[in-house]
Amino acid sequence: MSSSAVGDGKGCDATPKTEWPELVGSTIKEATEKINAERPDLNVEPVPVGTIVPQDFDPKRVRLWVDTVAEVPRIG
Repeated sequence: MSSSAVGDGKGCDATPKTEWPELVGSTIKEATEKINAERPDLNVEPVPVGTIVPQDFDPKRVRLWVDTVAEVPRIG
């Protein structure tokens, strides 16, 4: 009998990861590399905190806020 982590994003029925709370406090480089490794289908966009950005939802975009990630990265 084998065991596997539920929701680890690696099983055939797993839901793809959409948020990375563990990256808060990381550098842009670290966060970008981690997100690209886990979800190469997404575009990572570094954005300085306070920047006015369009409120449109883009399922292929992840915004990183600041020089260090200040908010939970999530798709949108």
